[in-house]
Amino acid sequence: MRADVGLWTGSIESQPLAAIPEIATTIESQGWSSLWIPEAVGREAFTASQLLLAATSRLAIGTGIASIWGRDAFAAASAGRTLRALSDNRFTLGLGVSHAPLVERMRGHNYGRPVAAMRDYLRAIQQAPPTVPGEADLPPIVIAALGPKMLDAAVEFGVGVHPYLVTPDWTAATRSRVGSDTRVVVEQAAVIDPAADRDEWRRRAQWHLEIYTGLPNYRASFERQGFSAEDDAVRGGSEKLKEALVTHGVDATAARIDEHFAAGATEVVLQVLGTDITQVPTADWQLLAETL
Repeated sequence: MRADVGLWTGSIESQPLAAIPEIATTIESQGWSSLWIPEAVGREAFTASQLLLAATSRLAIGTGIASIWGRDAFAAASAGRTLRALSDNRFTLGLGVSHAPLVERMRGHNYGRPVAAMRDYLRAIQQAPPTVPGEADLPPIVIAALGPKMLDAAVEFGVGVHPYLVTPDWTAATRSRVGSDTRVVVEQAAVIDPAADRDEWRRRAQWHLEIYTGLPNYRASFERQGFSAEDDAVRGGSEKLKEALVTHGVDATAARIDEHFAAGATEVVLQVLGTDITQVPTADWQLLAETL
């Protein structure tokens, strides 16, 4: 297993607490370098990260992403420092502005100007003083950056970026925008199950893209990547969008990983799609790990 390929999954959200240590140690034993977890409507990202870090000894854990609306910057800095110290620097703090429906309807905040909000948040994190002995250093930080202004903010504050649902061409555009020194952690969705034929791949890609094609931030991202708002960014995505963003099979996924690295990715994290969001695709992870 190459050291710059990890996993991204939301499937752990559906599992009971008692099952999480075994899932984490299984991922570690398969040879993956990292595990990235979301924060949307499930568990709080920092406590979930602590569970995963405590269950493992080598696996790096990243939040992909922790919402800046979930806690103030001082709390995020303090939690990040603690997790870094707890895990011998195995934690990456991934931050994002989330989406207006989640921020306003669920959290009760004003979404406002997302790029300005992220810049203010990063500035506050970097200015937050350490207050606990032995926990002086911030963890590595990446931000969810799809558009040029957010990518520019990453460069301004010296943090990495975590592109999600992007093609290798957009990975190349991202690398060109942020320069050679910025960490670029690219997510790639895939259907690996050997029993999944073309129709099953299409079904899984459809439910995976269903929510994202309804969110303005992603619809704008798809347009920037050259897809049509009318023809491709329909709910669940056109066949063209599915093929561009969700690979089918081990060989196609391995080839897509190489394409992202050739385009400038620092790391690639794979989101393997099971039969539904509640399935932890352990066997598919193992099959892919053996190939990689």
